[in-house]
Amino acid sequence: MSLRLFNSLTRRVEPFAPLDPACPTLYVCGPTVYNYAHIGNARGPVVFGVLAALLRRRYGDLRYARNITDVDDKINAAARERGVPISEITDRYAAAYREDMAALGVAAPDIEPAATAHIGEIIAMIERLIASGHAYAAEGHVLFSVSSYDGYGKLSRRDPDEMLAGARVEVAPYKRDAGDFVLWKPSTDELPGWDSPWGRGRPGWHIECSAMAASHLGETIDIHAGGIDLQFPHHENEVAQSECAHGGRTFARFWLHNGMLTLTGTKMSKSAGNIEKVNDLRRRHPPEALRYALLSAHYRQPLDWSDNLIEQSVRTLDRLYGTLRDLAAVDAGPGIPAAIDAALDDDLNTPQALAELAGIAADARRAGDDDARNRSKSRLLGAGVALGLLQQDPAAWFARGVSGDDDARIQGLIDERAAAKKTRDFARADAIREQLAAEGILLEDTPQGVRWKRA
Repeated sequence: MSLRLFNSLTRRVEPFAPLDPACPTLYVCGPTVYNYAHIGNARGPVVFGVLAALLRRRYGDLRYARNITDVDDKINAAARERGVPISEITDRYAAAYREDMAALGVAAPDIEPAATAHIGEIIAMIERLIASGHAYAAEGHVLFSVSSYDGYGKLSRRDPDEMLAGARVEVAPYKRDAGDFVLWKPSTDELPGWDSPWGRGRPGWHIECSAMAASHLGETIDIHAGGIDLQFPHHENEVAQSECAHGGRTFARFWLHNGMLTLTGTKMSKSAGNIEKVNDLRRRHPPEALRYALLSAHYRQPLDWSDNLIEQSVRTLDRLYGTLRDLAAVDAGPGIPAAIDAALDDDLNTPQALAELAGIAADARRAGDDDARNRSKSRLLGAGVALGLLQQDPAAWFARGVSGDDDARIQGLIDERAAAKKTRDFARADAIREQLAAEGILLEDTPQGVRWKRA
């Protein structure tokens, strides 16, 4: 089966084939680094990281860029509030973002362009837009003329007349039309700025991604991905300025948008204050369980985040790692099952892939002979590789955050309980079970012996 993806540009699922069969290109909108990422910010990197791994397996190579926005009014405000240079804010939170994503099993992109390292490319793109009549300078600003581009609105499917009504945008006297958006804006002395033909200033948000994508992936890229909240105006504006700067060439052939996370039914956002920071969550819960939870719903659908979702993900991973622990003596390497690839080929259907993973684990638990156990372990590990799960040793999963000395004490009590049962001292055996249960240690008697886990 060939890879099929829902293209937001055409509103349908389409077979995917890259322009260069040997090396697809993928651009994912990255963070604006002024604070810690919340778990909603992590959904795109996790899901599109699964896509990146699939593309590498399918085509042998990939050029994958995920940017860092390190100049922005929110960054300026955070720096001003703390009385520090913007670089202190951006360096700190870019490092925290990379650490959080790595904890969630998100592989680093091939290219991580930063906006401030591409000021020359941004200025050059703006100059091309002015020369071609698609942008104009006014009072130290440079603005994109929306009316100059007939295709404006084709990605978000919004009517241009409605978009230009002025209700959704800043109304400023230097704009020719209310919907024109900023490519360059002036900077006062206390704000970061760079010299340009229009005076000292800084780029607008939208032009940054267009310039970075073109610099590293070319004028036409295969896939551009990001959250559905970016579709308008950010991605719509990227399309307009990129295609106008490049003589009408298609900017991105496929647009992929992930749905939002909600908390008790309300969209998760820093501005609303209803967020769960990855940095906090991964200190309270196993990061792999957070990853599993993010993959548990189809990427285009909303996902309601809750403690119950995390707990369910932990329990599921307990079962999966328990199966791997039972197969510890089996020497088998990962082999990705066809059913897993088929699910991912179907517009990254991770819920189906997780269902297949559960079925593979169930088959592994029923496997009787050595050949069947070998095949089962290989398929289980391979499914984990495709989804970025089951990459730990089972002992590390079950011992999460606990010292080896405590593990040894628990195992000693379990051994003592087994000995008590053999001598029919059931009162002592029950007392040990109750003691461990009070400590949050649950025991499970299996044909392979006693398994334990932390509740």
